[in-house]
Amino acid sequence: MAKTKAQKATDLERLTEAFKASKGVVFVDYKGVTVKNVSKLRRAAEKANVQYVVAKKTLITLAAKNIGLDFNAKKLNGNIGVAFGQDEVTAAQVVANIGKEVEQIKILAGALEGAYIDATQVKALASLPSKQQLLGQLAGVLNAPLTGLVGTLSGVTRGFVTVLHGIEEKKA
Repeated sequence: MAKTKAQKATDLERLTEAFKASKGVVFVDYKGVTVKNVSKLRRAAEKANVQYVVAKKTLITLAAKNIGLDFNAKKLNGNIGVAFGQDEVTAAQVVANIGKEVEQIKILAGALEGAYIDATQVKALASLPSKQQLLGQLAGVLNAPLTGLVGTLSGVTRGFVTVLHGIEEKKA
């Protein structure tokens, strides 16, 4: 059954809001994918706080233009799904990971903070560590000098105590 204009307007509004709220967007070709594998993609997306939406190419194009993204979904081949991520890499990582398991799921293109990027850039983005991993690495790097200082200072104290203990044994 065809959608009414009101339903299409609601869908367009939802897509536009999703584009506005997300920093990273991935356009996915899901042609030939079984329901089981699409469900696997949706579960992985939900677990990673990524919104996965299937819509007509016309609505996707209009929603992209509403936020100022120069993108025409009709130029992409296949059936289009869109993954919207809260940060720059999560959506790309989710789709790339599922794409390794399910060969029919293909990354077609993406958008990063309102700018169009091609499939190779999305795949490169997917290989980056997440923001949480990078923050953890930064904390480790910032903590390393302090750990070294504590080790050095405790070594001096330990050496001093060892010398005092040696003097005590020599006198006794």
